[in-house]
Amino acid sequence: MVLPPPPVTAARAKPHNLWLNLGFNAVAPAIILSLLSDSSRLGPTRALILALLFPLGYGAWDLVTRRSWNLFSVIGIVGTLLTGGLGLLKMSGFWFAVKEAAVPTVLAAAVPLSLRTRQPLVKTLLYNDQVLNTGRIQDALEARGTVAEFDRVLAWISWVLGFTLLASALVNFALAWWLLPEQSGTDHFNRQLAKLQFWSWPGTFIPRVGGHVSGPDAAHAGP
Repeated sequence: MVLPPPPVTAARAKPHNLWLNLGFNAVAPAIILSLLSDSSRLGPTRALILALLFPLGYGAWDLVTRRSWNLFSVIGIVGTLLTGGLGLLKMSGFWFAVKEAAVPTVLAAAVPLSLRTRQPLVKTLLYNDQVLNTGRIQDALEARGTVAEFDRVLAWISWVLGFTLLASALVNFALAWWLLPEQSGTDHFNRQLAKLQFWSWPGTFIPRVGGHVSGPDAAHAGP
């Protein structure tokens, strides 16, 4: 008897290269801000612009090569642009701290609220084809009659994730408020911004890379 061919499954997106992400979004900007912000070199403004070009360029390249836009790619690029805008306007360190906390705060509210929609954010973040074989899981749930129970688990995870993001927002705000001086647009401010990169970026971004979330960073990307 001739067996039918196995079902064709959608190809999973190629996972992100952790080292490229780390290099373009954290290491390169931090080095530039630390070493080139002195007035005898590029100066604070030009060093900030050059540092921002790395995460922006990598984010744009990632979007073009993957040919897909998603919420987290857009958030990452917008976050980087906001940092540049605040820096060029020479806003106080308080507004940088607000910016650091804004995105995770919005997501903290959006994740549980999205349970009322057809596509809860918890599925975008965790339960997606780039992380899990969702088709196989769905088949197993239907065969065992546990779909409703699984949906309740996803709802519970949504609330846990929301509170986790809220805690992340508070930590981001406190860290930025502590590290960044009042006056931006200076060599000292850029150096402290570089330090903020090293302290906050890996802890907020690397777990998302492990989940193969596309884009520069879901809640924190760029300087």
